[in-house]
Amino acid sequence: MSNLTFYPRHIESRITEAMSDTPVVLLAGPRQSGKTTLVRQLSGSVGRYLTLDDELTLMSAKEDPVGMIRNLDCAVIDEVQRAPSLLLAIKKSVDEDRRPGRFLLTGSANLMALPTVADSLAGRMETLLLLPLSQSEIEGQSTNWLDSVFSEQIPKPYTKAVESDLVDRVLRGGYPEAISRTTERRRASWVRQYIDALILRDIRDVASIDKLDQLPRFLHALAQTAGQMCNYSELGGLCGLDSKTAAKYVSVFEQMYLLRRTEVWAHNRLKRIVKTSKLQFIDSGLLASLVGLTVEEVQHNRSRFGHVLESFVYGELLKATTTAESRYTLMYYRDTDKVEVDIVIENAAGQLVGVEVKASGTVKESDLKGLRKLSHLAGTQFKMGILLYNGDETLPLGDNIWAAPLATLWGK
Repeated sequence: MSNLTFYPRHIESRITEAMSDTPVVLLAGPRQSGKTTLVRQLSGSVGRYLTLDDELTLMSAKEDPVGMIRNLDCAVIDEVQRAPSLLLAIKKSVDEDRRPGRFLLTGSANLMALPTVADSLAGRMETLLLLPLSQSEIEGQSTNWLDSVFSEQIPKPYTKAVESDLVDRVLRGGYPEAISRTTERRRASWVRQYIDALILRDIRDVASIDKLDQLPRFLHALAQTAGQMCNYSELGGLCGLDSKTAAKYVSVFEQMYLLRRTEVWAHNRLKRIVKTSKLQFIDSGLLASLVGLTVEEVQHNRSRFGHVLESFVYGELLKATTTAESRYTLMYYRDTDKVEVDIVIENAAGQLVGVEVKASGTVKESDLKGLRKLSHLAGTQFKMGILLYNGDETLPLGDNIWAAPLATLWGK
């Protein structure tokens, strides 16, 4: 019997909403993020449930996709990236019968990056993203941090700032299976098996890679450079790969929703002085396991904790974009003087909120340098700057800049 706790997911109402007016809804996201659990709950109202992880179903989908879909009125089809040809058969079926809510699909890879797929269901399919659990989902909170701060309301922290609590949250991450493991050793074991399964099976479905055995070593190398600017020549050099191969491998891991390249923010009137994108891992628990960061190490030496904490905050904000009322883009700022802002959030109107991440419970004037520079450059576009720290008080620091507890991310 599974010891997994069921957590209500914020995306559920979006799925129901999309299925009320769209023929095909795709719930995408990394494997083990909770997609199957969620769609199985909804399958009673949709129709048959089929998973392409089942070998016979997969064979049918590959050998006779049109025949398989012809026999379905409405259905949930899990892990559809394993047979992309099925999407053309679904297109044919919905062109003949465009009732909303006919097909609810899940995919553990970004199908829109696959050739022909992006065009085949344009205008017929809505894609929603389910990432690992957010801290607000774990705590049962419904406040969306991004919508709140762009409305100039910083959420109230749901929990008090406790050092051990923050470290535990960051190193645990959001994968339901990892959360259910009670020790770091068991979580590390799960991560190893998870990465092995992705590389041995899932990556074969979406990419043609000759030397799969190079991928685990390359992923570990990427983990060591998380939160830093992406230099493909240097990354490749760590594993004996050329820059072109390194870029391809990064794209594959991005397609599997393990990491994301974040672009630099630049004002239209400025030259784009630092063009390099930054690599961010989406789940801090996965990142911590890959680099071997433990609670014991953090207690004695915090030097490696900062990058993993930044990934944790980035992941929480990325999850918030998937269920926010407005559209937001996550970027970063860095100039040639090496003045930085960890995360720059832009809404559809071009307004900005800058976020700086600090692991300690104290704030110094020098911590605000990047936010003040961003405020000056962005001018009237600058909505707010927030320095997230491990304290309890939300306090103004002048020039629309605030210090706010990290716990506001799962606040109310």
